[in-house]
Amino acid sequence: MSRRPLAGLAVGVGCLALSVSAGAGIASATPDIGPMVNTTCTYDQAMRAVHAENPMAAQYLDQSPPNQQFLQQFMASTPDQRVNLLKAIQNNPGADQAFPIFRQMMISCKNY
Repeated sequence: MSRRPLAGLAVGVGCLALSVSAGAGIASATPDIGPMVNTTCTYDQAMRAVHAENPMAAQYLDQSPPNQQFLQQFMASTPDQRVNLLKAIQNNPGADQAFPIFRQMMISCKNY
């Protein structure tokens, strides 16, 4: 797996808020990863949520097979695996900007 997923999402949406920080070595303002790690949503629900709530991020995601692949892998993973995936990308360029969008997508996807 590439270590760059979600980094381009942050660049593509022009520094909209989404930070991928989890585990050791993270900034002092640690985001709550619980909603992402414990979501029961499917990939399709997550995609519908981002399309409905953040069309700019959705447009970038639609044009980024690596980010779609990461999201598919993330949604198919167990909570422990999701934590590891988040840790693996936490230091990618743009991760701090991408994380809030991703978190919101995981919170609201249950509505779609």
